[in-house]
Amino acid sequence: QEWENTFATWDPQDFCNISKVVLPMDAYWAPPVFILERVNGHTSNLENMVVMHNGSFNFTQTFQVTLTCSLMILKFPFDTQTCNLSIASFLYPAVTDLIMKTRRTPAEMMNDSHSFFLTDGEWKFTNLSIIEYLEELNEESFSVVTYMISLERRPTLYILNLILPTCALYMLDMAVLFGPSSLEDKINLQIAIILGSSMLAVILNDILPTSSNKPPVIGTC
Repeated sequence: QEWENTFATWDPQDFCNISKVVLPMDAYWAPPVFILERVNGHTSNLENMVVMHNGSFNFTQTFQVTLTCSLMILKFPFDTQTCNLSIASFLYPAVTDLIMKTRRTPAEMMNDSHSFFLTDGEWKFTNLSIIEYLEELNEESFSVVTYMISLERRPTLYILNLILPTCALYMLDMAVLFGPSSLEDKINLQIAIILGSSMLAVILNDILPTSSNKPPVIGTC
């Protein structure tokens, strides 16, 4: 966070060329901000801010939070999700007191986000966009900055462990049905295939996300 306070300025030449000082957070006013989608989380123990001689305040603090996100899993496991991270301050109206702006462009934020997103797990970070707008609440307008984060699921694991075995079972089912085997052998093989399909259905039920209004196509087939 960066902001300016015109009452906290000084001439460095009058104070041994000191152009900046580090002060505790409770020494000066700081804009209180909230993450609207936040469920839980914690912040770092850094409780200091940097004050420049021209009245510029700089405060950096890391957050580790869990956010709510509405998932659209119709195309699972080939889906792309977009989750919002909205930062707002509902204590100061935007018209008279506080307006929040992003210092960097979405392209710059995208490059920085790629450097921080180091895990090579299930999700691939694809895009980041920023929206600045005013939220109407109790006949007042409040400044809100929303980061729209797009993530693409990596489907390789689901293809190898779910889709390919399911297709193999259905192909085996058709081969047994139209094969030259005896009726008793066909019944035994069909029972084995049904048991295998049931196990895959249980695995599918465990790995499918549940927070979606529409079930995935793979779960309805």
